[in-house]
Amino acid sequence: MSNVYRVVMQQSGQSFDCSAQQSVLKAMEQSGLRCVPVGCRGGGCGFCKVKVLKGDYECGKMSRLHAPPEAVANGEVLACRVFPLSDLIIECQQ
Repeated sequence: MSNVYRVVMQQSGQSFDCSAQQSVLKAMEQSGLRCVPVGCRGGGCGFCKVKVLKGDYECGKMSRLHAPPEAVANGEVLACRVFPLSDLIIECQQ
């Protein structure tokens, strides 16, 4: 059985569950919540940018234009390519 983590959206306080094999964006959509626009769902468009404020995660391949290394190091990532390794607190970027 896969690990399931809690993801909290800081601005609204709303939260949803996300498995380690599921992207944060997919879990957010499945829970009926939305805090970022949705585009390509493949890490290329940059629409679903979030900032991870707390927690551990892995990233899939993302466009360096929308998620340059210095931004990723600061927790600014694309929700469609983020997979939790612990509970997360995210800030939705507008």
